[in-house]
Amino acid sequence: MAVLLKSLRLIQKDIVGKPSHYSYDGRKLSQYDGDESGFSEVIDCSGWLGSTGWIDLRCGVGEPGHEYQETLESLDQALKHAGFTQAVLLPNTSPVIQSKNEVEFIKNKASAFLTKLHVHAAVTKDTLGEDLTEILDIHHHGVTVFGDGNVPLSNSDRMMKVLQYLQKFDGVLFDQSYDPLLAIFGQMHEGYTSTSLGMKGIPSLAEEVAIQKNIEILNYTGGRIHFQTVSTRGGVAAIRKAKSEGLQVTADVSLYQLLFVDEDLSNYDSKLKVMPPFRGKADQEALLEGLKDGTIDAIVSNHQPRDYDAKHMEFDLAEFGMNGLQTFLPGMVSLETKLGWPLLIDKITSGPARIIRCQEDQMTSLTVFDPNEEWIFNRQSNKSLSANSPFYNQRLKGKVKMVINKDKFARLDG
Repeated sequence: MAVLLKSLRLIQKDIVGKPSHYSYDGRKLSQYDGDESGFSEVIDCSGWLGSTGWIDLRCGVGEPGHEYQETLESLDQALKHAGFTQAVLLPNTSPVIQSKNEVEFIKNKASAFLTKLHVHAAVTKDTLGEDLTEILDIHHHGVTVFGDGNVPLSNSDRMMKVLQYLQKFDGVLFDQSYDPLLAIFGQMHEGYTSTSLGMKGIPSLAEEVAIQKNIEILNYTGGRIHFQTVSTRGGVAAIRKAKSEGLQVTADVSLYQLLFVDEDLSNYDSKLKVMPPFRGKADQEALLEGLKDGTIDAIVSNHQPRDYDAKHMEFDLAEFGMNGLQTFLPGMVSLETKLGWPLLIDKITSGPARIIRCQEDQMTSLTVFDPNEEWIFNRQSNKSLSANSPFYNQRLKGKVKMVINKDKFARLDG
């Protein structure tokens, strides 16, 4: 299959390139200056932008155990319509992804997908924070990312042992760091808004104490730790300091943390109930600054599919989580004036690739999008099985047009 992409502007490193023609021969993308004959399809990409395929470092799925929320097949559809060609799956399924059996199940089922799914395996059995999983055995099946996903590894002894184990094969610990006892019963960010709404707050301290503690353990043991979904000023500052001291620390932020603040919960919309919670405006500014200066290495969807009943109830009973895939590009469009396309794309391509060590020829995967096309996110366009998004039934700006990965080409005009 030979495809010609005309007048496409590629985002590479620090620049948005000039419109150029590119050919895709079924395996690789190449710049092309010849005539149009001989191509099975010619696509006018005027006004569109493209980049190396996007990587999501934090993505939830329901299968196995909660297929009504999201199957691996529906996730593949949602990922590619969101522009992602690779994604790291959270281990919080039922059963938990914690042995070679679950790893092989996912790999076998996803082998034919366009998107490449990386397994993030649990580091403690059933993510309870006590007995360690068979880390080395799981690694022998190709896994290098470990952690308990939505559950912080708050046991200091287990944290120390895990960091030591992972050094045997340059594995990385992914941790959503917060102190669960400081956050217990919390519903949203602790502050003026939580007090005025009468809801139990989750203090910034819960995250900041945990991040600082884990950095101190890392300083003692060595190894690599990746802090997921950082949300506070203090957390950003601690990570910045750790990096300046030469520790192998990386971090990501959920895209929606850059779009919402705690004041947006004033109408008790459970679709805005997420973990970590939306913080204050000063925290959001610190996150943006952390992206600009390199303290934060990646932006993630933190896609957490939830069924109707899990969200349509009183706020304090509703589950945490937001559908975050197909709304990812529209979110980036709204941030483009603050961060610029080169930086945004770096945080979902080169940044994540460095963390999970998946560097590859940038011309073998591609995401193409129209930053100006408007569309409605509704039942017809939603590829996920869950609709727990504050953007549902809204008109959004920014549409993924095509993706290339694993020698597969998909147009996404539908």
